[in-house]
Amino acid sequence: MKVVLESNFGELNFRGTNERGQSIQLSGNKEAVGPMETVLMAMAACSAIDVEMILKKMRQKCQDIRVEVDATRADAVPAVFTKIQLNYTITGAIKEDKARQAVEMSMTQYCSVSKMIEKSAEISWKVKVIVPEWNDQM
Repeated sequence: MKVVLESNFGELNFRGTNERGQSIQLSGNKEAVGPMETVLMAMAACSAIDVEMILKKMRQKCQDIRVEVDATRADAVPAVFTKIQLNYTITGAIKEDKARQAVEMSMTQYCSVSKMIEKSAEISWKVKVIVPEWNDQM
């Protein structure tokens, strides 16, 4: 895996590009997403991908996954994350116990980002399942 970061986009503004040519804008002045915010987004995305794949293998019909992340950073430099709370809202024809199991599996076994971060931060999560009213085939 290889990425390139370039700084030709204004003061404290950067573009990160992967080997496939896909890029994201980052900044240290709040004009774009900050580096620590991207870590939280990466954690949520890594886990959501796992959850979607696990639910599919469980034959659960996932329509939507939303992950809200709330984090606390240390007051000292470096201001690493000390606590991270992920709140999953999973919509679809899904049994609640299956959704909880999928999130647990992701966070404890599969999500590479959370496995790295757990070395310095306390990570917790909650799961909410929304089954659309039109869906009675559980």
